[in-house]
Amino acid sequence: MKQYIVDRIEDGFAVLETEEKEHLCFPVKNLPDAIREGDVLIWEENGFRIDTGLTEQRRERIAERLERLFSKND
Repeated sequence: MKQYIVDRIEDGFAVLETEEKEHLCFPVKNLPDAIREGDVLIWEENGFRIDTGLTEQRRERIAERLERLFSKND
């Protein structure tokens, strides 16, 4: 199971980051309709799907890191 992170979306293309930190561009029209930056995509036989569970876990980890970072500076 190959995972990708939606790094950014611009000019009709999504830049996906691989687990190896490589960046690939895909036309947004070839990806799930509801993609957003930060989503975790899984490649399957018939295309990409959004893994909502992994996406939520990733967003929570980032939010916790930001909170720790900003609370250290108080």
